[in-house]
Amino acid sequence: MDNRERIIEGAAELFRTYGIKAVTMDQLAGQLTMSKRTIYELFSDKDELLVGVLGWMAERQKFMVKKVLNESENAIVAIFKFLQLNMDHFQQMSPAFQNDIKKFHTEVLMKKAHKCEMPDYSSYIEFFERGMKEKLFRKDINPDLVNRCMFYLGRTSMDNAYYPYEVFSRREVIRNVVINYLRGISTPAGIEVINKQELKF
Repeated sequence: MDNRERIIEGAAELFRTYGIKAVTMDQLAGQLTMSKRTIYELFSDKDELLVGVLGWMAERQKFMVKKVLNESENAIVAIFKFLQLNMDHFQQMSPAFQNDIKKFHTEVLMKKAHKCEMPDYSSYIEFFERGMKEKLFRKDINPDLVNRCMFYLGRTSMDNAYYPYEVFSRREVIRNVVINYLRGISTPAGIEVINKQELKF
């Protein structure tokens, strides 16, 4: 692993734990036991570092989608596995990370989203295309539209502004919002799989 990769992975871990604003370049250098000068030789400022972190997160997301799909007996089982992975991921992430991006780094976020180089909906369409081939999802759905909708349902289900943590558990939100939507696009065979998976969820 070269210095660039070490810095990005180290920054990703600190950002997830403490938020972006709270993390200084000095803190990152100390965590990685390298000089701050080395970091600035590769990243001019925190925004450029955040761009690197978001790109790294996008690549990890694509890898995980492929891995989960390859290791799952069907598309719906894969979706449930991915929902659990995302829920675990968000539970370990400081709310400050998302808040800081929205508040202080909106331009960076918009640039990355425009280039589709940050974690986004485009990776997930394979779930729905495979599910249609397996006759678990209805043949009349538009997989692109369904995929976008599911992505934003999943994303908002983790957002405290929409569903306050002190009122709703994430599991309750996913069951009522995401899984019920999944039922609506499923065939009877797909609904059977959903019902079995939900018992384990």
